[in-house]
Amino acid sequence: MCGLTAFLALHGRSGWQHDEFTGTGDLEQKVNDSLNLIRHRGPDARGQWLSSDCRVGLGHVRLSIIDLSSAGNQPFHDSEDNVHAVVNGELYDYDRIKAELSGEYDFKSKSDCEIVIALYKHYGESFLSHLRGEFALVLYDARRQLFIAARDRYGIKSLYYTVIDGRLVVATEMKCFLSFGWSPEWNVANLREKGWLYGPQMYFKDVSRVGPGQYLISQDFNTPRVKSYWDLDYPDKHHAYPHSEEETVARVRELLLESVQHRLRADVGVGVFLSGGLDSSAIAGMTAHIIRQGQSLGNDASGNLSNLSCFTVQFDKTSGLDESGTFPDVARRTAEWLGVDFHPVIMDEEAIASRLEDTVWHTETPIPDVNGMGRLALAEAAHAAGKRVVLTGEGSDEHFAGYADFIWRYILEPDHSWPSSDTMAELPEARKVAHALIAKGFLGALPPPSDTEASRTLNDSSVFPRFNALFQPRFQKWVYKDSHDRPELLFARSFSEKVLADVVTKWHPLHSTGYQWTKSILANYILRYLGDNIDMVYQIESRPPFLDHRLTEYVNGIPPSLKIKYCSATKTFREKQILREAMKPFVTKEVYNRTKQPYVGPTKYRKNGPVYRILETLVTEANVRALGFLEWRGVQEDFVRAFRDHDTLSFKNTLSVAQMVVLGKRFGVKTAEDPQREVVAYEGTENAMLRSRL
Repeated sequence: MCGLTAFLALHGRSGWQHDEFTGTGDLEQKVNDSLNLIRHRGPDARGQWLSSDCRVGLGHVRLSIIDLSSAGNQPFHDSEDNVHAVVNGELYDYDRIKAELSGEYDFKSKSDCEIVIALYKHYGESFLSHLRGEFALVLYDARRQLFIAARDRYGIKSLYYTVIDGRLVVATEMKCFLSFGWSPEWNVANLREKGWLYGPQMYFKDVSRVGPGQYLISQDFNTPRVKSYWDLDYPDKHHAYPHSEEETVARVRELLLESVQHRLRADVGVGVFLSGGLDSSAIAGMTAHIIRQGQSLGNDASGNLSNLSCFTVQFDKTSGLDESGTFPDVARRTAEWLGVDFHPVIMDEEAIASRLEDTVWHTETPIPDVNGMGRLALAEAAHAAGKRVVLTGEGSDEHFAGYADFIWRYILEPDHSWPSSDTMAELPEARKVAHALIAKGFLGALPPPSDTEASRTLNDSSVFPRFNALFQPRFQKWVYKDSHDRPELLFARSFSEKVLADVVTKWHPLHSTGYQWTKSILANYILRYLGDNIDMVYQIESRPPFLDHRLTEYVNGIPPSLKIKYCSATKTFREKQILREAMKPFVTKEVYNRTKQPYVGPTKYRKNGPVYRILETLVTEANVRALGFLEWRGVQEDFVRAFRDHDTLSFKNTLSVAQMVVLGKRFGVKTAEDPQREVVAYEGTENAMLRSRL
């Protein structure tokens, strides 16, 4: 786990003029300054490489996990000094790959990441398909003048890019661009459309991210192209599944155990983030089982289960959410049952407020909930306990149908892949039951689609209404003129023609929903706000076993009726059924029988408390006007309702405004302007005053 920065001059083979650019020393300083902004990600070593003509540069900060010696420092170079690479992440099954390629490549370290160059030299551009794990990387082949910047299949590691003064700049975090002279501006249309939650473009103009399973490639210093090396797929919904339920349970268990085994390998301490839900409890249970079988827990070969540390966040009563008897208590009982070390992390209101700004700065996202502050506290606790690696439960809900949305999509169509299911026999009744649950709010009050064309395009499986309802900032009127008037349709059309065709004709709606969740909310919300970027503040490498592609490729082929179980006798739905059965030996009866409960942070706070005070400091008229795109009166109304009426949406809107203020200040973002108005700056005023041309 590390951080990287890289650049590539984009002037083509014949268009390069060296004197147009600054010299080697200045470029080295820019790379070094860029690495300073993410030095928390790599306290153990740093390195950089610049080509002799200054066209290409690679920078890296290292957090040592595998091979703690200096031999694992980066950038990596082949023996001919032709291929160069920097890698952020963890690559599994590297021993096998090294053994297979040792006859043709001279490995210089025991680092897992060194296999990147060896695989590239053996397979060429297709080497990415042979990587297993979570990663972001940049590779440069000087002989071919080939530049590749790639990201893992699920976007566990972040990778952003932009063009600054004729250079393509690629980095782990957007703040790295600042040292290259980047002057950030708001992409207001993207903010309004929430495009940054599902598409490549960010809420800063001209900044994009490499998508999950994708890579940038540039030959001869020309404009890079975006290509895909992997994507999710699902079986034809009309074909019967060829395996029994018992065979499927056994295979899921086998693949998950293997995934956890790989992720326990480290030359440092390893722990588990335990929430009390099925997913993280299963990870903890499998880890304990594997230790009992004799495998080391990172650098601990003692086999002592009391050395397995599990970390749980608990929002106390003063935080605005009383969790007594819920997740933390279940997590505690799970830890006691397993016989492992239990670390509760108590989050009161002051703990939330004090971490707000740092959470925004490090995640670089305006996500309107306080779970990020809780995750930051978890990472801090793991760091204090001497851990550098933690296993986490992200990715299970998207693949095993754990969210409430999946139930509604499950009953939209018959499941012909599992014709013996109760749902097939009693589909009309199952639909009535689901409708009743929705009416009572038990399925999360699923928002109705707002665009019928978009709904048809995605076969009534669109998840856009779900994340569109997360928060609704009070934009100024001009913002709506400058953005797409049908954002839900924009979301639907963001997918490839092949995917849209599969959604309509091939995939069951439950699987179509899983695809959308994985590509949007998982990649750009959960994994960014509650994953790598926040964990690395305290040098914690988080590894999600549920996102091993060998596991997910199998799970994606399992029929919907084995993921969600409908019982006609009790008229109930049970989510993640196949996972429950596979994990039954590793979890308590309480966890096995427990239904899915959303893990949400508090949204109701007292006036004049710590959260109120930090928001009052950030959400001022001056700060809101400095953003340039929000309507102050509406922001004021949300602030009042959030604390007077304890209105959840108003609180989320207010929190998102505060987060955008933090981003604007920390990044030095220019005030957004209505393109139809002229800006006139008056000396002595705090904000620019606007004079209309109209």
